[in-house]
Amino acid sequence: MRLSATDVYAFQALGFLGAQPSERWVSSEEISEATGVHRPYLVRILAALSAKGVVRSKKGIGGGYALARRPQLISLCEVVRAIDGPVAPLSCISLNWHEPCVEEARCHARNTVYTRMRDAMLGVLQEFSVADLVTDARQGVSYGHCLTHLLKPNA
Repeated sequence: MRLSATDVYAFQALGFLGAQPSERWVSSEEISEATGVHRPYLVRILAALSAKGVVRSKKGIGGGYALARRPQLISLCEVVRAIDGPVAPLSCISLNWHEPCVEEARCHARNTVYTRMRDAMLGVLQEFSVADLVTDARQGVSYGHCLTHLLKPNA
């Protein structure tokens, strides 16, 4: 699994939203300004998070975005799934988007290595929540620097 720029931007936006009072609606302009994420891209990210129930949105004057639940109740697994879809490295071991393979029963790599990779990724992402991102937001940590450290295919 690799983090994408979209994951990093989503984490930055969610950390900022989680640092706000729960009853406060925050405009996309304010989130963009606070996080450095370009507004058009941010709005697409927030739409994906809203569609999966991670954030709430409210249109009109006084509207904006807010977390759908308390930060501690939103796992990073839920966030990554909302942005990227399946966490599993292969569909034959996916828990939610399983696609059978004719070699499933006898494939040693699938039944050992790939399954353990999936379980390790899910375990870590379930262990941490948006509350962990709020810690960084409150300290003024920018994830913009993470973008220069994203691994590229064939790196």
